Amino acid sequence: MTDGLWLVVGLGNPGAQYAGNRHNVGQMVLDELAARHGGSFSAHRSRASVAEVRLGVLPGGVPGPRVVLAKPSTYMNTSGGPVAGLTQYFQVEPDHVLVVHDELDIPFGDVRCKIGGGEGGHNGLRDISKALGTKDYLRVRTGIGRPPGRMDTADFVLKDFGTVERKELPFLIDTSADAVEMVVTEGLEKAQMAFHTKK
Repeated sequence: MTDGLWLVVGLGNPGAQYAGNRHNVGQMVLDELAARHGGSFSAHRSRASVAEVRLGVLPGGVPGPRVVLAKPSTYMNTSGGPVAGLTQYFQVEPDHVLVVHDELDIPFGDVRCKIGGGEGGHNGLRDISKALGTKDYLRVRTGIGRPPGRMDTADFVLKDFGTVERKELPFLIDTSADAVEMVVTEGLEKAQMAFHTKK
C-alpha cells in the first residue's frame, strides 16, 4: 500500500467566503497535513494548489511515502478536471488517489474510510469519478451530520460550522488527518479497524 507517489485531494470551494463552510472541511484537513509535515501550497497548472510532503515514518525511521497534497481551485462540482490533470501530471494511478471530503451520512465528529462505492449525492465526488473514469479511488469521509429540521442540504453544507461544532472542529480535522496518514502508510484495512471502531 505504501509504494509509489500518492495524490491526496481535499475538496472545497475557492475563496475566503467559503473557507469556513462545512463543504470545505476536506481542504481544512489538507491544511493540517501540510502544517504537520512542513509543506506549503503553491499554484499548479492543473488548477489546484499543491504541496509535496512525506507522510509519516516507516519502520527503522525511514521517511514515509511521498504525497502530493492538492486543493482544487475550481468550484466543488468541477473538481474532476483538476484531479484528472494531477493524476496525469504526477503519473498516479486511481488506487493511489485519496479524496478527503465532507459526508452528510456520517454524524459530526466521526470519520470513515473506504474505496469505491457511490457518491451519495456529493457533486465533487461525482465529477471526480466521471473525470477519472472509475469510482475505485480511496476516500476519507469526514462526518458533518445532517441538516437540522427542514434546512436545505445545499444551504447546510455552504454554511460555516455552528458555535458548538467549532469547539470540536479541531479534533475532527485532526482525526481526519490521522486517518489519511494511516491509509497511506498502513493501508485501508488498518485504517478502517482504527477509525470505524467506537472508542
